[in-house]
Amino acid sequence: METGVLVQKLIDTINEISKISDYRFVVKKQYTSLARKLKLLLPLFEEIKEFVDQINVDTHGENQQQNNDHDEDDDDLMESLMGFKLALDSADNLLTFGSQGSRIYLVLEREQTMRKYQEISARLEQSLSGIILGKLDISDEVKEQVDLVVSQFRRAKGLVDPHDVDLFVDLISVYRESSGANADPAVLRRLAEKLHLMDINDLKQESEALHEMVASKGCDPGGRIEKISMLLKKIKDFVLSESPDIINGEKVTPSSEKCQASNFKNSKSLAVPDDFRCPISLEMMRDPVTVSTGQTYERGCIEKWVEAGHVTCPKTQQSLTNLTLTPNYVLRSLISKWCESNGLESPKRTGNCGAYTTTSFCTPAERAKVGVLLRKLQSGNLEDQRSAAGELRLLAKKNADNRICITEAGAIPLLIGLLTTVDRRTQEHAVTALLNLSICEDNKSCIVTSGALPGIVHVLKKGSMEARENAAATLFSLSVLDANKATIGSSGAITPLVALLEEGSQRGKKDAATALFNLCKYQGNKGKAVRAGLAPALLKLLKEPGASMADESVAILSMLASHTEGKAAIGAADGALPTLVSLIGSGSPRNRENATSVLVRLCSSDQKHLIEAQELGIMGPLVDLAENGTERGKRKAAQLLECINRFIETRKLADAEATEHVQG
Repeated sequence: METGVLVQKLIDTINEISKISDYRFVVKKQYTSLARKLKLLLPLFEEIKEFVDQINVDTHGENQQQNNDHDEDDDDLMESLMGFKLALDSADNLLTFGSQGSRIYLVLEREQTMRKYQEISARLEQSLSGIILGKLDISDEVKEQVDLVVSQFRRAKGLVDPHDVDLFVDLISVYRESSGANADPAVLRRLAEKLHLMDINDLKQESEALHEMVASKGCDPGGRIEKISMLLKKIKDFVLSESPDIINGEKVTPSSEKCQASNFKNSKSLAVPDDFRCPISLEMMRDPVTVSTGQTYERGCIEKWVEAGHVTCPKTQQSLTNLTLTPNYVLRSLISKWCESNGLESPKRTGNCGAYTTTSFCTPAERAKVGVLLRKLQSGNLEDQRSAAGELRLLAKKNADNRICITEAGAIPLLIGLLTTVDRRTQEHAVTALLNLSICEDNKSCIVTSGALPGIVHVLKKGSMEARENAAATLFSLSVLDANKATIGSSGAITPLVALLEEGSQRGKKDAATALFNLCKYQGNKGKAVRAGLAPALLKLLKEPGASMADESVAILSMLASHTEGKAAIGAADGALPTLVSLIGSGSPRNRENATSVLVRLCSSDQKHLIEAQELGIMGPLVDLAENGTERGKRKAAQLLECINRFIETRKLADAEATEHVQG
């Protein structure tokens, strides 16, 4: 694995950890603190990524000895970063379970949980201390922040968690009872309240968490998880018997003819028959399927079990002779009739775009609203389509649950179909809705595989300015996935992005630049960008009064200069050398570094650029950068100065030989 790729994985993992919204109350304080400390390390790894990327560009033109030195430094850095990655992956698993895992399990395993927390804190501190910041171009403020985080990790190793002893005792007392024993209602009430399992949504999440544990472990030594499931069932039955009018956290009025969709009973007398429950999740099945052993499971549950690599039946532990899942239509019909006869809405299979790692917790009313909007999209009535697309755009912008719910309902193909409508406002709503939906990581791949790119490119070429800008922003969001970069580059998107960079408003130019920057990280897209005229477009932006796009422009130019066609295009562009020399003299530290990097590329391959740079007075700014710049800036300036001095010495030697020949 290359160092740059490894650092990007660290950045991505920390960003994913930062998205975790909440932790179980059992570990909330410690886990929130751990996630906060990891987020403070983002600037460190972002600066390391920039340093490594630049080193990779620099070493292309350096001599063998310098390359060997870089290789040794890179090996040391790689070893330190690999140690941190292993610790970070453990932290990611710990924090994910602390957010999504079983509350009951976290309490029962309280000692083990805290030991893991302290062990991982120690590993993070040790591996972080092993990264020698002195060899990297890291800013002083980031170094100070890293020192602070290391000291916080050190203190975390000695933390002792004040457990709720009463909660643990109550839980153990019910856990150790036989499955048929009647638990004390007072104890069950205390457990439900302290574990925050007082409504249907929380009970459902806990059940799903236990199902995930079974799927991930592949077995259940000693029947431990099964016992926890039985304990949860007792709590669930108690809560529902105490509050029979609570369905999915909402009150149901006596006049309601049907309850909202739910996998739970609405009173003690409506206990769901055991045959209707999935043996894995213990919830009522929506899409029952039968495996080769004759056992029936909820399709999603058994699919996760098989995808995890298991080849046995979860209930019987018999080997599966094949992995065929046969729909159990008879059982599905029986479940549907039972629901109808008891005033419950029949469970429906969820039609989504793919396998989701998250679940939407929208209310039934919110889901119903989305359903109405999707019917309007399909109506063929232009006004209905416009208003529905506009509302979906706003809903998708609001929160993550809405984004998942809208996608699960099947909105993406319908929105894609509106990208080529003649009504510009509808088109604008559709592309912006897709932009908002793409914020969800699961949707990025789904939007591309659903065939959205031709429509997005169409909007980018012919839509209103706002629609074009949002189409560019959508492409940037989708290109975050490495797998999408090549696909987007092949879709014809780069040429209209360059056009928007030249024609758009200030926001449009920013959107286009960020999309192009991301796409050009993929080597195969650099040539396409050069042929689309990106180099002169960027140089034109650098010449604008105020140069508000200087940061983005010179950063992309630095990437293009590492490509043969890109280097030639920059060198041939009108006014390239004066612009870059001026930037080295008066730009920001980062822009001076990038501009110097571009000139190193140009001057190392063509002496005419060296001569022109000298004539433009580059020596003064270069000497200043070599003495007063950042570490990376000093290195780039020294490299260019060496190139210039070597050229001067070679020319002097040639002149001397010519003079000697004439005199002789």
